[in-house]
Amino acid sequence: MKIFHGIAVSPGIAIGKTVILHTEDFAIPRLDIKEDNVLKEIARFEDSLTLTRSDILKVRKKISQEMGYEHSEIFNAHLLILEDRTLIEDVIAMIRQEKVAADYAFVTVLRRYFQAFHQIEDSYLKERISDIKDVGRRILGQMVDSPEVTIHDLKEKSIVVAHDLAPSDTASMKRDRVLGFVTEIGGPTSHTAIMARSLEIPAVVGIQGITREIINGQSTIIDGIHGLVIVSPDEATVEKFKLEQKRYYEYTKELDKLRDLPAETLDGKKVELSANIELPEELSSVISHGAEGIGLYRTEYFYMNRVGLPTEDEQYKAYQEVAGKMAPQSVIVRTLDLGGDKFASTLDVPKEMNPFLGWRAIRFCLERTDIFKAQLRAILRASTNGNLKIMYPMVSNIDELKQANQILEEVKGELRSEKIKFDEKIPVGVMIEIPSAALTSDILAKEADFFSIGTNDLIQYSIAVDRINEKIAYLYEPSHPAILKLIQMTIENAHANQIWVGTCGEMCSNPALALLLIGLEIDEISASPLIIPTIKKMIRSIKITDAKAIAEEAFKLESSGKIREFLNAELKKLVPDFDEAS
Repeated sequence: MKIFHGIAVSPGIAIGKTVILHTEDFAIPRLDIKEDNVLKEIARFEDSLTLTRSDILKVRKKISQEMGYEHSEIFNAHLLILEDRTLIEDVIAMIRQEKVAADYAFVTVLRRYFQAFHQIEDSYLKERISDIKDVGRRILGQMVDSPEVTIHDLKEKSIVVAHDLAPSDTASMKRDRVLGFVTEIGGPTSHTAIMARSLEIPAVVGIQGITREIINGQSTIIDGIHGLVIVSPDEATVEKFKLEQKRYYEYTKELDKLRDLPAETLDGKKVELSANIELPEELSSVISHGAEGIGLYRTEYFYMNRVGLPTEDEQYKAYQEVAGKMAPQSVIVRTLDLGGDKFASTLDVPKEMNPFLGWRAIRFCLERTDIFKAQLRAILRASTNGNLKIMYPMVSNIDELKQANQILEEVKGELRSEKIKFDEKIPVGVMIEIPSAALTSDILAKEADFFSIGTNDLIQYSIAVDRINEKIAYLYEPSHPAILKLIQMTIENAHANQIWVGTCGEMCSNPALALLLIGLEIDEISASPLIIPTIKKMIRSIKITDAKAIAEEAFKLESSGKIREFLNAELKKLVPDFDEAS
């Protein structure tokens, strides 16, 4: 029995057999061939391209039918790689010149591509590496008569183990086939982690080398509550975790009883409890877990892993669907937040040394007004179908807010001239996720209708820690005194200017930290749908007077560790039966 410690990113217990989705290595030994076999090897390589193309087209069609066309577009980038003449000719040239087998030549050329791409510090190109690896494994599988296993191919419930999950993997993920997953890289705010919580799949990430420690079919336990992965557990351990699994299930069923009850403290303080989503398909989870609206609708995924930009009508239909299904509850649509670790395949994004600090989010939109206006038109058109709000990401100063609002007014004018109806009083808010925004929130509050504190990036920028780098995950501290002061300042400035303020980062998923936020008088908390029942239980078990007193005491402590310990202890006192699984 082996026990591995990683980062718990999605709660739950999974027990089952493993499937190794793929590893980082393409281990093919060199095999020299005779001149007579050169044409045969070239034909073998070209046949593998044809078979791979056929397989991808089948998967794309199936996903389009089952999940919608927008999901199937992820595979268009893979098809383009299959037609890359430079790559193809390089492989053929190596077979001819060095007289080696096709699979060895192919892997050697791929490694050259990977090495060249890794030397360039550019997130967009790194995204392309993921695509190339995905296709490369499929092609190699055809040549060695061992087709690459994907999540979509799973025939039975399995625990998936992988170096990382490619966009095509997450698009194919189904809850009825995947019991849980483990990856070698990632952090609590990575896209993979967010998807796991959205799909309610137990997950642990950041276990380096795990793909070399596990083999296919091996009995494994995933503890997505404590961040444990147990390989080849003995019978006693299996029985122990079966009991933990049952206990967690019963705990979640008990929480389900709170679905239709308000998120209100014992002494009558109401807290708006909303959900974060990426895709309209997540609405069923939002509703079933008792969310009171959408506090963060991430829209950049319309633009990622596809060949063309999304049209105005395509966006309009998605926003209209979400607004209609959630009405009369509010839906906050965050405008395009590309950049950092999220890039659109079709946009000509320049190479940047520090993409998280570069041309992204509102900065990108203010320059590419054609893309920004198309999105704003779609949101405004959909606003007649429900209660939509607009929120700008990564605003760092008042000038950016005013420029964005000016463009919004231009779009409104265009719609009026076209006799297209929209909500004339649609609220417009600012995402506070940069220290400069928090420090000048008193100024921003005079121009904004509301604030939403994006703690993921606020923590990253304030503490100077890459939030998706598992090597420094220990430095990512939501309870850092500096973060708490910035949040307190933002809330006070918002209320002083008579606007409401919410928060939508992963900090909200921690009940102890959510308790602190309530003590600071936050108006709204928005989290993954899966976490909402747990936060609601906490809210309904405390008094606002106690929460305020706890927040006041927490600010007297000097380190994040002491603050964290204090909050956990106070939470346990207020809610003695609070399950550890939360």
